[in-house]
Amino acid sequence: MRIARFAAGDEVSYGLVGTARAGRADGGGEVVAELAGHPFGGGSDGIRLTGTTYPLTDVRLLAPVLPSKVIGFVPSGAGPAGRAEDGLDDGSVMYLKPSTAVCGPSDAIRYPALTHRLGADGKLAVIIGRLCRQVPPDQAATVIFGYACALDVTAADLQASDGQWARAKGFDTFCPLGPWIETDAMAGDVTVVTSVNGGARRASISRAGQAVAALIAAASSVMTLLPGDVLLAGGAGGAAGELNCGDEVSVSIDAVGSLTNKVDKGD
Repeated sequence: MRIARFAAGDEVSYGLVGTARAGRADGGGEVVAELAGHPFGGGSDGIRLTGTTYPLTDVRLLAPVLPSKVIGFVPSGAGPAGRAEDGLDDGSVMYLKPSTAVCGPSDAIRYPALTHRLGADGKLAVIIGRLCRQVPPDQAATVIFGYACALDVTAADLQASDGQWARAKGFDTFCPLGPWIETDAMAGDVTVVTSVNGGARRASISRAGQAVAALIAAASSVMTLLPGDVLLAGGAGGAAGELNCGDEVSVSIDAVGSLTNKVDKGD
């Protein structure tokens, strides 16, 4: 099931994304069926439709969640060869992105005047579905609402000079999310493709279910996770090329979808 957050005119709603039946006025194309309220808290059994549908091309997709925090991990090993299979090792560093870093599909990534080296790494975004703390790995699946694509944007020069990553990863628009939430479970290996102007870099999350469970256990051992919070899993082991104003950056995950944003001049 794919759940999107979207704007139709001045109204913002959640909706189910699917293909309309042939013969309908919308021509059997992709549509979004509006939900009553938000989807968190009641699970899939609590989802109710209003009866209103829109062609997907007639709405603007927004960031699928507005998290209280975004959490990422970097293993101590440099590059893909240094990664533990679950994306963690004893020297892993946990970092945070603020809620204000989140933006949606097609929103511009703003290039701040304070940095001169910008990069982005595609990630699998894990959306938390309920309040939780101290979650053991074998219970992680019970707190996952779904998955989305994410771009983890970093000011590489500030990351190197600051000694900590609050500025480097925390600027507004440094965490595009979308295009929607895929609620089906992740099984087996998941490939994340990050591209800049069409030049692609691929990374595999081995045994994605176990990798995500390890991240949830690690994050929830430190802080309480709230509905809508995002954990960033996988990635290419570094930015997929240096970004410049006007560049188009994409992340694609077969089981989820694709997210594309352009880089624009910031302030």
